[in-house]
Amino acid sequence: MSEFAPRLLAWQRGHGRHDLPWQGGGDPYRIWLSEIMLQQTRVDTVIPYYQRFLARFPDLAGLAAAPVEEVMALWSGLGYYARARNLHRAAQVVMTEHGGVFPHNAATIATLPGVGRSTAAAIAAFAFDERAAILDGNVKRVLCRIFGIEGFPGDKAVEDRLWALAESLLPEHEPGRYIQAQMDLGAMLCTRARPACARCPFHGDCIARRTGRIAELPAARPKKAVPRRSARFAVLIRGREVLLERRPPAGIWGGLLALPEIPADAADPAAWVRGRTGLACIEGAPLAPLTHTFTHFTLDIQPVLLRASSPAAAATADDGALHWQAFAALQQAALPAAVRKILDAVAGIELFCASGAGSSPR
Repeated sequence: MSEFAPRLLAWQRGHGRHDLPWQGGGDPYRIWLSEIMLQQTRVDTVIPYYQRFLARFPDLAGLAAAPVEEVMALWSGLGYYARARNLHRAAQVVMTEHGGVFPHNAATIATLPGVGRSTAAAIAAFAFDERAAILDGNVKRVLCRIFGIEGFPGDKAVEDRLWALAESLLPEHEPGRYIQAQMDLGAMLCTRARPACARCPFHGDCIARRTGRIAELPAARPKKAVPRRSARFAVLIRGREVLLERRPPAGIWGGLLALPEIPADAADPAAWVRGRTGLACIEGAPLAPLTHTFTHFTLDIQPVLLRASSPAAAATADDGALHWQAFAALQQAALPAAVRKILDAVAGIELFCASGAGSSPR
């Protein structure tokens, strides 16, 4: 389809998105930040995080010099936390290996932590007008429908075919606008559910529409049984504070503050806490269970409420991971969404009890 790029560019000029916070100016730092945040996350969710992040770290040097814990705190709630750790590492790489100057081509940008081929191409196109193809989820969906590409886009053979097609469609001019046009078409019209085909510039040429296969293309990921796991977490209260633990860098919630996880074989949570932290405590009433879905599994969470026997109790751990956090400062802490939900509920119970309206669970 030789007119694909001109038609798409014409549509974007009249109907695309032109007022997103990271558009205009060509600042590679801001473009890079937005592209990382937008990985697997919707624009409307990203915008407030992006604005708060820039208010604290307006430039790459400031981000590189910051403690990773502060970066994680600003990312808290946005999910896919490896993105934040990689963002911080990449900023340090740019400072130490590139003299503080963000790389100017997609091939070099792709060597930064957390930046893949498609993301690197988008950054290079937007910031430096490099002619490079992208293949994010929106673009895969658009190409599969318009050109009738069969098979699951995550399969290597299908992905290779899509890359070849994406590169063949690149225009000679305005690569940045063209990349934005592809993203806009997928996000605004050619959506996963209820696409607005009547307003699409390729309405008459789309193979998926002509053959009645819009719901079938792109092909869905082959279904697998999603593993289900369970875990207990200690909600240890000391006055108006709760004990948190820094998670290891690898694994779920890597690098974030979370509730200490009670091993499956620990029959007595209070005894386990005493052995782990040196704190004597008493167990309270069980808290409401919570189910949290990750990319590859579902986690059933059982919070266990405990109280330190002494208001001056100090927690110790060989790895220095334990940390008392005031309930009043939880909003600023780097917490996973599931942990924040548990602690918001506990804080509400504590406030209710402190007001004299009820008695604290024991």
